Amino acid sequence: MTDYKKTLNLPDTPFPMRGNLAKREPGWIKAWQEKKLYERIREIAKDRPNKFILHDGPPYANGDIHIGHAVNKILKDIIVKSKTLAGYDAPYVPGWDCHGLPIEHQIEIKHGRNLEGNKMRELCRAYATEQIARQKADFIRLGVLGDWDHAYKTMDYQTEADEIRALGKILQKGYLHRGLKPVNWCFDCGSALAEAEVEYQDKKSPAIDVGFRVIEREKVAQAFGLAALPAKDIFAVIWTTTPWTLPANQAINVHPEFEYQLVDTERGLLILAAELKDAALLRYRLSGTVLGNCKGSALEHLRYRHFFYDRIGEIHIADYVSLDAGTGLVHSSPAYGVDDFISWKNYGGTNEKILNPVQGDGKFASDLPFFGGMNIWAAAKPIIARLEEVGALFNATEITHSYMHCWRHKMPIIYRATTQWFVMMDTDFHVTLDHHTQSHPKLRDLALHAADQTEFYPAWGRERLTAMIKNRPDWTLSRQRNWGVPIPFFLHRQTEEPHPRTAEILEEVAQRVEQGGIEAWFSLHPEEVGVDGNTYRKLSDTVDVWFDSGTTHVTVLRELPGHAYPADMYLEGSDQHRGWFQSSLLTGCAMDGRAPYKALLTHGFVVDGQGLKMSKSKGNTVVPQKVVDTLGADVLRLWVGAADYSGELSISDEILKRVVESYRRIRNTLRFLLANTADFNLGTDAMPTDRWLEIDRYALALTAQFQNAVTENYARFEFQPAMQRLQSFCSEDLGGFYLDILKDRLYTCGTTSNARRSAQNALYHITHALVRLMAPVLSFTAEEVWATLAGRDDDSVFLQTWYQLPPIADGEELLGRWARLRTHRATVLKHLEDVRVAGAIGSPLAAEVELQASGDNYDYLRSFGDDLRFVFITSQARVVNGKAAPEDDIGVTVTPSPHPKCERCWHYRADVGRDAQHASICGRCVANLFGQGEARVYA
Repeated sequence: MTDYKKTLNLPDTPFPMRGNLAKREPGWIKAWQEKKLYERIREIAKDRPNKFILHDGPPYANGDIHIGHAVNKILKDIIVKSKTLAGYDAPYVPGWDCHGLPIEHQIEIKHGRNLEGNKMRELCRAYATEQIARQKADFIRLGVLGDWDHAYKTMDYQTEADEIRALGKILQKGYLHRGLKPVNWCFDCGSALAEAEVEYQDKKSPAIDVGFRVIEREKVAQAFGLAALPAKDIFAVIWTTTPWTLPANQAINVHPEFEYQLVDTERGLLILAAELKDAALLRYRLSGTVLGNCKGSALEHLRYRHFFYDRIGEIHIADYVSLDAGTGLVHSSPAYGVDDFISWKNYGGTNEKILNPVQGDGKFASDLPFFGGMNIWAAAKPIIARLEEVGALFNATEITHSYMHCWRHKMPIIYRATTQWFVMMDTDFHVTLDHHTQSHPKLRDLALHAADQTEFYPAWGRERLTAMIKNRPDWTLSRQRNWGVPIPFFLHRQTEEPHPRTAEILEEVAQRVEQGGIEAWFSLHPEEVGVDGNTYRKLSDTVDVWFDSGTTHVTVLRELPGHAYPADMYLEGSDQHRGWFQSSLLTGCAMDGRAPYKALLTHGFVVDGQGLKMSKSKGNTVVPQKVVDTLGADVLRLWVGAADYSGELSISDEILKRVVESYRRIRNTLRFLLANTADFNLGTDAMPTDRWLEIDRYALALTAQFQNAVTENYARFEFQPAMQRLQSFCSEDLGGFYLDILKDRLYTCGTTSNARRSAQNALYHITHALVRLMAPVLSFTAEEVWATLAGRDDDSVFLQTWYQLPPIADGEELLGRWARLRTHRATVLKHLEDVRVAGAIGSPLAAEVELQASGDNYDYLRSFGDDLRFVFITSQARVVNGKAAPEDDIGVTVTPSPHPKCERCWHYRADVGRDAQHASICGRCVANLFGQGEARVYA
């Protein structure tokens, strides 16, 4: 008896069903490194006319990478690879941010706080180097291709030197100034903080109402239109949640347009905002009679006495006063509030007269009466007790409110007036250089204009960045730290003015730093650069670490070979609108009057499956290293590619399971394609498309449509729809339709028959298009597919470009014709499933279908002839002229086939056994094995 199974063209491929990604992916990485794949890509792409530069925002060199890092680097890799495949020269040089407090803090934990400065810097360099090595290995494991051997580091000597030169250019442009202002100050850091280093958390604070005794009774009577006042104390009552600022009180601010009332109470005459009076009296447990009303402007310059100290203050008017809470009168300590400071300056207050008793360590100065040497937070109770003692306390309670915290230490911070270097946002400068006066517009205006010229992905990023620029204060540039790029200025010991040769000295220092790093500045004696150390002091401040990364458009984009300025894109998380995006924008505008990027792409944060923020304490973190070691990097990459990065990205074990299922469907499709083209050789088996069967031409037209849509998605950085299309194409267009229909022809037709070769021609081109389209996301799997396609080890899918599919002359017509048939097929399959569930048939091939159609539908379905049964995968399909149900285009009748089953093709046919020599197979199989083969036209 003949074993007809052996006569089938059963598929065969070395491409395994199971990816076993976690174990096999490291082999691809090793191969990429051994054959210097990135260098080969650069060699091939270097002369391409179009260049695309995605400048890497440097992660911080501290700690292992987390899931957010993985999202960031994978998105960048998808873009760079898709641009390379699209025919661009798209280099990718990764980088690291190396200076700053977190690393310095780690060294302090391990070695103590009192290390000699350059020893601290030596240890910081070594620590950052170790961290970079760990993070680099993890990024490479994710499949990210880049120039890892020449990654940039902000602690590279050349980078440090060029950063000093960038600082000098901003100084020359006139945007860098030194002055006393309230800045964000962290006691744990012992330093000023940038806006991006501040976060808000809930904090419990005392909330107190305090009365300052007004000493000008006649002016009070005049302001409120009264002839005389009762013989009682007069209090201007304020409300505050920062009792520690009261020793430094220097003014009270009221709004000029608000209505204020003078209220007679058991405790005295109280000045309160009319709108808040009732709530205030309720807090104080007092009843009161309103004696008079006035606008806040009438209270201007009214004097009062401080309750602790022999000090006179006065009432000022200020628009920032609100009626949200309190009394409508705001106590003002210019050293500890930006609005207070501005108001003080508006009234002619000088820096020298600002009271600033809080020291950098969070304690009051030792000579402050009553509270000297106390920690300011601990001093709240003694201050409140003293207020009660002198009769100034009207109410004290505790509230929970959102308050500023250091993002690193998670500790409350304060505004504190210190002398710092600032990048000024709102000053017009006229700078004379080489006898030429240059006018420089406000940096804020330049930045807003530059943001308007930038493309944003997603679009809402524009409004977010613009709002932050509009509202941001001057950039506090200086820090009091060891591990950072210095502000290498010499200041006159009396005038505090920079040395007249500052520009020249900066270049000398930069040249020294090129040779010895920032340590060269800290070891430098003034006389070595021609400065009199007795007249000028050497500044020890360092620049804000955001200046490091914010000037990489100078130190990287304009320095590295193959790069260009400005970058086509910066890509980071949504928090970088207040961080790297903004620091880069400000330095770019200060130096060149434009943004250093053409576009910004923003991705959201990663949350768990319930949308909750990830936290080790909650136990809901997903560690990328664990995902890669168990499921493989391609699964993680597919999760990133398929997610909507414009919002929060949800991940959990359950979500990853669904991603694994999606990956398996894609992989099974690829395996089918490779297996059924294993014996196909384009050189000998190619056929012109006009000789292909109609469904094969349709499949290629559908592939072209799919490819156009996906490449457009990549071009617009829309990865989620690209991956949706990829999964739909594999599971529905191919697996659920074309390949399902194709199996019979591929397996049962003659090995070299036109019918089978037509299908293989289509599959060959589909595979070549598909492997390239998936490569930016499923990089390892695409490389595995390419190895099978190319048949040699020295090739790579990443050395290719998007595939050029053969044109299909009637492609548009076929797309419409077969889309219509697929709709009818869905109707037929539903009826077949109903009959199968009822038990009348075991599989669709055991059935015959009759379609009732009329008019155009009848003619259309009849045009497919006998090939219609292959589309429905039934043993018979007949079209009769008849009327369908009102709600349907066609009527469908399913009946079990009365004929025997062919042992070879499993169709139920009347001619099974008619050939006596082959009694168990149908006439079609006999023809395919021993005759001319069956005729196929459509399917």
